Amino acid sequence: MKKRWQLMGIVMAVVIMASALGQPAFAAVKLTGKTKQTEYSDTPFGKHGKLKVEGTKLVDKNGDTFQLKGVSTHGINWDVGYPYVNYNSISNLRDEWGVNCIRVAMYTQDYNGYCVTGANERKKLLNTIHTAVTSAKKLGIYVIIDWHILNDQTPKKYQKQAKAFFKKVSQKYKKYGNVLYEICNEPNGGTSWGTIKSYAKSVIPCIRNNNKNAVIIVGTPNWSQDVDVAAKSPLKGYKNIMYAVHFYAATHQQSYRDKCEAAFKAGLPVICTEFSACEASGQGAYNFSSANEWLKLLDKYGAGYISWSLSNKSESCSLLKSSCNKTSGYKTSDLSRMGKWLVGKYRE
Repeated sequence: MKKRWQLMGIVMAVVIMASALGQPAFAAVKLTGKTKQTEYSDTPFGKHGKLKVEGTKLVDKNGDTFQLKGVSTHGINWDVGYPYVNYNSISNLRDEWGVNCIRVAMYTQDYNGYCVTGANERKKLLNTIHTAVTSAKKLGIYVIIDWHILNDQTPKKYQKQAKAFFKKVSQKYKKYGNVLYEICNEPNGGTSWGTIKSYAKSVIPCIRNNNKNAVIIVGTPNWSQDVDVAAKSPLKGYKNIMYAVHFYAATHQQSYRDKCEAAFKAGLPVICTEFSACEASGQGAYNFSSANEWLKLLDKYGAGYISWSLSNKSESCSLLKSSCNKTSGYKTSDLSRMGKWLVGKYRE
């Protein structure tokens, strides 16, 4: 018995030291890679139904606060993104990772983006989105369709295409209560909040004409970090609108959390649709201590968060090891360090 208590003491010491160093003290996460048969009434959507915005929070069909805890694909334009969008893969995320939402990131300009590629390639992108939406519907989880602007910088650049796209997908999925729409990923390059608001006012009606109540997420300036700026002049006259904040914890630390908390205190409904514990480049060292502080802040206000990204791409933010060749059936040994930390958090 004495040896047992000594061993427990050593384990606790390691946990404390790891926490102090900003390193993850991983819980015993054991993934089998198997999918499960679940009654629909026991799934996230089966329990909570269509979501809406009240105050600063998402609430479920019963009016109770509901946090989305999800995973984003990498860009479905890439072979490090689209192969993971399949039923068994998404089932693994629900059944073993504790995920209740998947975000489908479709780049608009970068690498055969939707707005710069041919008709056949656009069709493939739409088919991948359809696979994600229908799989999520069958599995009873939520799905965010993400218009992933990046190097195009301003959403105004492809506003015409955005309007046509959101008109198309909102018509197609108007009866799907589990679909949310993120209309501009990360405005950057000095794009002002006024410009983003103008874009949003143009695109939101394209969705509302087909679905009056779907939750719509609007990106904010400076790679969706300046939610405090949006809080000073939010969109007026629309319901079920949220505002995106993104963070990469090794880069975005306390001053960025202060901006986010200021937005919450001002009454802005904020959701984190992209985050990781590494640097903003998607590479570099992890800062799990900073990441823990971010999640603590978001939990305080009942805000959801979506991790970037389900991929084996050789970068710090990938949730799978670069040596993992699976596109479903993920076991513990297939997860990257970031993946293990995330699953440990979601399964707490």
